[in-house]
Amino acid sequence: MKVFLIALAVLPLVVAAGPAPSQLQAPEVEGGYLKLGFDLLSSFKFIAPEYDPLANPKAPPPTGEEQIPAAVKGWSGKKAIVTGFMLPTKLENGSGKAVEFLLMANQMACCYGTVPNMNDWVIVKIPKGVPITQDVPIAFRGTFKVNPTFESGYMTGIYELDAEGPGQVAE
Repeated sequence: MKVFLIALAVLPLVVAAGPAPSQLQAPEVEGGYLKLGFDLLSSFKFIAPEYDPLANPKAPPPTGEEQIPAAVKGWSGKKAIVTGFMLPTKLENGSGKAVEFLLMANQMACCYGTVPNMNDWVIVKIPKGVPITQDVPIAFRGTFKVNPTFESGYMTGIYELDAEGPGQVAE
């Protein structure tokens, strides 16, 4: 009876954990593009490694790549579609179009929300710029990269998308 009660107590923890990162399901393919939703991109725990670029400016920053499952790394360099919420970070002079922005899993980072995990956003770059579209999910196509990125020595993301053109509002 004790074994049964212990098993019953542990069951919710096992079920809530979901599939192990090594057992990620393969993404759907649409027109030659991987459909990479945040259900896949955020399916593992990623903790940005601590690093102080001022303490030792010549030391390379830790990437945390060992935390990224092999299946996720395998998507790097492939054509992909990613849908999320736009958060502009760099605007084109004069036009006000976004040339770089975060595509986020949700809108919780805005205003009073929580700090998202590093794998809850994709840094999207599009040199031609696109009109800012906020508060609705929008999909972008392009070349997906799994590569820790840094700005001024600080990690800013682990995913990038070199977008091919304007996004499409998701339905």
